[in-house]
Amino acid sequence: MPWKETCAVEERLKFVLDCREGRLSKAALCRAYEICRPTGDKWLARYADGGLDALLDRCRAPARHPNQVPDDVERAILEARRARPHWGPKKLRVLLARERPGRDWPACSTIGEILRRNGLTVPRKGRRRAPPYTRPFVDCREANATWCADFKGWFKTGDGRRCEPLTISDAHSRYLLRCQALQETGYPIVRGLFEATFREYGLPRAIRTDNGTPFASRGILGLSRLSVWWIKLGIVPERIEPGQPQQNGRHERMHGTLKAETARPPKATRRSQQRRFDRFRREYNHERPHEALGMRCPGEVYSRSPKPYPERLGPVDYPSGLPVRRVQKHGEFYWHGHGVFLGEALANECVGFEPLDGRYWTLYFSALALGVFDARRHEVLSHDAAASAGIDAAPSGGPSATLQGLQTYS
Repeated sequence: MPWKETCAVEERLKFVLDCREGRLSKAALCRAYEICRPTGDKWLARYADGGLDALLDRCRAPARHPNQVPDDVERAILEARRARPHWGPKKLRVLLARERPGRDWPACSTIGEILRRNGLTVPRKGRRRAPPYTRPFVDCREANATWCADFKGWFKTGDGRRCEPLTISDAHSRYLLRCQALQETGYPIVRGLFEATFREYGLPRAIRTDNGTPFASRGILGLSRLSVWWIKLGIVPERIEPGQPQQNGRHERMHGTLKAETARPPKATRRSQQRRFDRFRREYNHERPHEALGMRCPGEVYSRSPKPYPERLGPVDYPSGLPVRRVQKHGEFYWHGHGVFLGEALANECVGFEPLDGRYWTLYFSALALGVFDARRHEVLSHDAAASAGIDAAPSGGPSATLQGLQTYS
């Protein structure tokens, strides 16, 4: 004969039903079920109040405990998250402590659990992480050492027009200097925007970009009209390797936040989209704390460059004794009557020549070594081509250009 299976809830239900039948007294039923009289009264009362579900075991955890987050604190956390849906627990805690300094706010892990419990988090998909690439950032130890610039991917506004956001940020402080909605990416418009930025914030020592237009070209050393103008201002143009956006990772990370908070859905016009960009920029610089800055805002770290933008810019000066040639509007310079093509990006600029021997010269624009000029064959060799040909292209010393802080490339 198989064992009879039963459970506590079934036994409680049988006891209640037997009591209701009234064939035996309550005391006799309690003895039969081997329970005390108060226990029997408890289950009868629960069944009368809630039916069968009331006979289930209840959680024995206390309704409240000393370390529980107060209801008003939890409401404040949820309100802050709904107002800033892309902020995490660390940033929210700094914001709440700043706005209400008298309260004792819970730890970041507790805030994260509150957000998760209320369905305000989205689990991120795990990914394999490569070792950090630190080489481009070794010089970003102070404000205006390096600026980062790039175009955030274009999109169409509600009226069907193209919107190309150009962003400029300071690599050290993460301060967002510009976030401008443009209709096109041509040199005149981009130069005008950089001029306005230089007038407001001064000049950096270097600007890091990708290899797209108008930052670079397919000409010599990838120079473009924009980067040539930067060199004349004493700014070193830095370009990341093709297909390596992590070399400008700080700026790319800002782009991810910019897209999440401003691009969906796009505004009806470019002007209204610009107003959204301006609000984002104010919040990003002066309200949103940054973990890499010790939870300070970029606006607390950034300071204006001491190097002002010159309203008038003259030609590049070279030391006396160096031959100098002017590049014509089609990108050629002339050497003893022979035209040598150099690149249209250097049109109307002067280049200098430092002798290596009787045939070869190191060709400079300002302090930038462009390559090696072969005076016999009238052609400009790249540094790699010169090295492959066995030419010692290392100059004895770069020209003492009037522009300070410019590094010599080789």
